[in-house]
Amino acid sequence: MKKVAYITDPIYLAHDTGPGHPESKFRLEAIEEAIAPLKKELMVLAPLAVSRQMLERVHAPEQIETVVEASLAHRAIDSDTVCSEYSYQAAVAAAGAGVAAVDGLKAGKFERAFCAVRPPGHHATPVRSMGFCLFNNIALTARYAQEQGYRKVMIIDFDVHHGNGTQDTFYKDDTVFYFSSHQAFAYPGTGMENETGRGKGEGYTSNHPVMPDSGDEEVLDIYENDLKPCVEHFDPDIMLVSAGYDLHESDPLAQLNVTTEGIRRIVRCILKSAGVPCLFFLEGGYDVNALGKNVKVTLEEMLSMGTV
Repeated sequence: MKKVAYITDPIYLAHDTGPGHPESKFRLEAIEEAIAPLKKELMVLAPLAVSRQMLERVHAPEQIETVVEASLAHRAIDSDTVCSEYSYQAAVAAAGAGVAAVDGLKAGKFERAFCAVRPPGHHATPVRSMGFCLFNNIALTARYAQEQGYRKVMIIDFDVHHGNGTQDTFYKDDTVFYFSSHQAFAYPGTGMENETGRGKGEGYTSNHPVMPDSGDEEVLDIYENDLKPCVEHFDPDIMLVSAGYDLHESDPLAQLNVTTEGIRRIVRCILKSAGVPCLFFLEGGYDVNALGKNVKVTLEEMLSMGTV
């Protein structure tokens, strides 16, 4: 059995998006209930809170200040992206979960980690918070990992929505490989197959859109056949995963039909392809009952022997 850290914090529940918003505290509460039987096998840790200086390794100072001000004023940044009194604190702790995970990986305390955080991050660009996301947790973690010696970082994103913020951050970078599967033509409208990087980053972005109503067969084909050649070619030092569970057949915000067993097999493909330390970040997933079950099967696969 692998040593797996589970990183979360009560501050994430204090990020109040308001009545009826799909990205609510009930998501984490459902995960906690579902994974309770696994807790004895997990190393449960708290995140750190990242500094503004660390946030500026990815985000513009003006963007950071917008989040601070929106939190103080309890106002929305846009129609989807809502802030409340503790949203900034939750956001810096969400990014800080990745810092704690990298530190633990480097110290040899565990081999894999799952960061159960909110707000999510992969839509936040270097200049704009959007799509429920305030700061880009996985992008900030990638930069921190590089500072700690993990020079080549591979990011895999299986959220139903394309991680435009992550792609934007590393589009001209040949030290970070971004691999995404997502529903075609869905929010935010990016992630076409011809988006492959620019300049030094050409060839280091790999997008795999699938049509609405696609299910296990179509999405698993990507992870069983397209992922491994990218991993072998890039030869990463660490793998970070944007784990968005809104690709599930029950999700109210998308139109894919991936089953819980399909998600288990996607996670298994990722772990088998890795051969390096692997860190998962919670992104989407808005049917709370399904979300809990899907995170549980993810953790079960992470705990199994696999390949690292």
